[in-house]
This record gives sequence, structure tokens and C-alpha cells, in this order.
Amino acid sequence: MKEILLCKYGEILLKGANKRYFEDTLTRELRIRARCYGNFDVYRAQSTLYVEPKDESADVDGMFEAARKVFGIVSVGRSVMCEKNMDAICELAKTYLPEKLSGKRTFKVEGRRSDKSFPLGSIEISREVGGAILSVCPWLKVDVHNPDVVVRVEIRELGAYVHAGQMKGAGGIPVGTGGKGMLLLSGGIDSPVAGYMMAKRGMKLEAVYFESFPYTSEQAREKVMELARLVAVYSGPIDLHVISLTEIQEALVKACEEDYFTLLLRRYMMAIADKLAEKYGCQALITGESLGQVASQTPMALHVTNILANRPVFRPCIGMDKEEIVQIAYKIGTFETSILPYEDCCTVFTPKHPRTKPELSKVEAQEKRLDFDAYVERALESIQTYRITAQY
Repeated sequence: MKEILLCKYGEILLKGANKRYFEDTLTRELRIRARCYGNFDVYRAQSTLYVEPKDESADVDGMFEAARKVFGIVSVGRSVMCEKNMDAICELAKTYLPEKLSGKRTFKVEGRRSDKSFPLGSIEISREVGGAILSVCPWLKVDVHNPDVVVRVEIRELGAYVHAGQMKGAGGIPVGTGGKGMLLLSGGIDSPVAGYMMAKRGMKLEAVYFESFPYTSEQAREKVMELARLVAVYSGPIDLHVISLTEIQEALVKACEEDYFTLLLRRYMMAIADKLAEKYGCQALITGESLGQVASQTPMALHVTNILANRPVFRPCIGMDKEEIVQIAYKIGTFETSILPYEDCCTVFTPKHPRTKPELSKVEAQEKRLDFDAYVERALESIQTYRITAQY
């Protein structure tokens, strides 16, 4: 019995005249993912994407999980199609559903009639299919308020579809419909979450990682590359640009007052990331900053760094507490990698008492002790770029 995946989308329905563009982008992304799992046909009708295996070698299980991680899809169901008549629908329910309902105690049937030419209404469809299920699954009881599983029967243009246990998708809107952003990706918990959240809003990601070799290790770089791979499961491929800040940090230690180190380093990061964003066509920068979490994330400190960006700086975690961020990190699979004990450049030469309420004029006075532009340009010359792809 051949199963077909029904991938429903939600927010795209609100896009009006731009709906077709969002649908085309989502269809293209789903086709790209499908190539990893065999020979599938991906097509759409009535605000649903159909993913149909073309032969027995197609990995429907793998594709089901992959489809749930595509932004723009709100739910995925495994279904079987039959002719649009009640005899065929009830027979399919009796042969296809018992295995799906094994171990369940209660159920309900939801009938949906997109094809209004079908002679029965939704309530009648639900009643007849419910009776057919009970005839072969006598252990079940109907519970219309809080069932263990919902059986759905959809009468659509192409046929009738029966499925049970539809799963939640990633939501959001398709990647690429919201522009392109440069993610400042560290080895911590917050920045991978920030990248995930902006990709969910349709933003294609590039990323920059700042290292301080030999103060930071090769393992620290590999850790960040793994974080990029985990985010790419949702966002699609990411170009990760690795930039060395070793020379800048050593110069700051020699020339500037200790309590300004973190602020000055963040300003260098912002300036370098902004130049990379310009080069690679990014309309925004993305950081994992959360208000008040550390000294460099107070309103005054954020202003001191923000001023060096020539484009919007998106901070999707800004109003979240740490526990909320950690919950998302668990959900997307980045948490265990983020807590691996490899230092990043922000933990090198950390001042004992960093400035939390900096005055811009004083920060700029410290900065003038070095040739800011020259150090930025030399850092950019150290760039190494890696194409990070996920194994879906």
C-alpha cells in the first residue's frame, strides 16, 4: 500500500498576490530535500504539497522526518489515496488504519470535503468512516473532545486521502523569502538559536565565526562547524566564514584599558561582519544577544557596537531568558554541542570588570589607540570559507 505525504502550509495562505512566489520557493526546497531519500514526485494542489514515492526504494520514513524540518510547512501526514466514493474510502480505512491505531484507546474522525461536488458532507463522511473503523478495531472508543488519535479523511481534487496522526511541521515561511543575513556564530548556546529563528522567518543564512588561534583550538572551530551543520538541517546550506582575531586581541591587550577589551572586540566583530555582509549580499546581521545576559549586552553596550553596522542587526533572542533559549537549543539539537568545553574568542583576555554602562566617546577614545581600519582589513585577509551542508 503506497503512502503519500501530505504537507500543509499555513502562513503562506495569507500572502495574497505574493502567495505563488512563496509556494514556488517551498516546493523547490522540498524537492531538494526529497533527492536525499530516493525518487519522489513533489507537486501541489489546494494549499497542500504532495510528496509521492515513485518506486519502492524511496525512503518514506526519512522523507517524512525531513519534511517536518522544512520551514513553511505546518504539518505532515502519511496518507493513502483512493477513489472518491464511500465504499472505497471505508474499505481503505479498514485495511490501512488498524496498524496505525494499535495501542490507542480513543479516536475521532474528521472529514473534510475540499471537493464540494462530493455527495456527502463532512459529518456524514466522519460517521461512516468511524463505523468502518470500529468494525475492525473493537477495542477503540470514540472521543470527540480529547482523542488519542485523530483520523482525517480529505476529499480533494485528486482523490480521497485517509491518514491518522498528522505531525507538526517546522512552521514559519520558506527560507529565501525573507532576504539574507550574516549570522555571528559563536560556540555558545544563543547564536545557533538566533540563526534558526531568523531562518524560520525566511532568511537565508551566511555565518561568520571569529577565532583566536592558538588561544582557541582546532576543536573549537570544529564545534562551530558542527553547530552550523545542525542549523543547516533547517536553514539549508550555510557558507561559514572563519576570521582570525588573534592580532586584534593581542593589540588591544597592549594598547587599551582592560575594562574596555570586550566592548572594543565586539566593535571589531561588528565592523568585520558588516563588511562581509556587504560583500556577500546580506541585508542584515544576526546575533544571539539577550538583553542583560552579560556585560556586553546592556542597552548602552549594544548601542556602542550597533553603531558600526550599516544594516539592521536582528537579535531574535533579545527578550528571552536563558531557559527559553536552552529549550529551543534542545529542540533543534544544538545544545549538547554548544556546551562542549572548547573556548571561543570571547572568553580569551576577558576583563575582570567589563564596562556595563559605556560612554561612546570614551570607547572611541580607546579605539583610536589602534589603527582600526587597518586591523579590520588585515583580519579580513585571514578569511577561510567552508560550505556547510546538513545530512538530511
